[in-house]
Amino acid sequence: MMEVRAEGSDGQGQGHGPDQAILRIRPPRARTQLGLRELWSYRELLYFFIWRDVKVRYKQAALGIAWVVLQPILMVALFSLLFGKFLNAPSNGAPYAVFVLAALMPWQLFAMALNQAGNSLVVNRDLITKIHFPRILLPVAAVFAGLIDFGVAFLVLVALLLYHGIMPSEAVLLLPFFVLGALVTALAVGIGLAALNARYRDVQHLLPTMTQFWFFATPIAYSATLIPESWRMLYGLNPLVGVAEGFRWALLDQPLTAGPTILVSFGLSALLVVASVVYFQRTASTFADII
Repeated sequence: MMEVRAEGSDGQGQGHGPDQAILRIRPPRARTQLGLRELWSYRELLYFFIWRDVKVRYKQAALGIAWVVLQPILMVALFSLLFGKFLNAPSNGAPYAVFVLAALMPWQLFAMALNQAGNSLVVNRDLITKIHFPRILLPVAAVFAGLIDFGVAFLVLVALLLYHGIMPSEAVLLLPFFVLGALVTALAVGIGLAALNARYRDVQHLLPTMTQFWFFATPIAYSATLIPESWRMLYGLNPLVGVAEGFRWALLDQPLTAGPTILVSFGLSALLVVASVVYFQRTASTFADII
């Protein structure tokens, strides 16, 4: 939390009138604090940033939010042709299009949130250099803004399930847990990368490469059952493996091969969130100078 103090002209708080009052905004004394209280006090500004990010994203797009629906449809069509038809990739008994889309939904939520959060400070440099507010609101808003896109795109998955006559079991009630896993992972990586990107512009070039690598390290176009047994423990430490498999398990009753490592990987993501927030708060006072 930033420390705000009104002082007199002599710096001792002994001013003789309102015109002599000086408002000093100081960084927190405890450099490792998370600033959750300040974040809560600015929650209305957070809501505004989330809504602004959604509006700006589609403001001058001819198709508007229809892109949220079009993107997964095109990717599913491509994967169904290449992997489903030509390579005969296994889908564990489910229609291949549904198999891919069930894992693609949380992946797109994560990927968009990660890229938007990583670039959030650089994109808002004019705001950062002119106005005081908790800087961490920007990457947090970028992550949660993706939930609106996710909700719209999820309707495509629901329609596809209905078309194939697939009715999820009671496991679907755990679906929000896996959505939360995608968000926590995006926060864990995005907040740290946002702080690094403010100082090192290499990060914005790293983000697309890292996202592409992470995509192929996640079982989206293929089943995690293809991974050799000896590699599954290491493979399951990728939090997005548990998220993708969790969606398929909750919606399609698919096997959960990474089940034993899901809680471990999600726990590591939660610890990484804390570490990223601490690093972000330690460097936030320099953003206006270096960005």
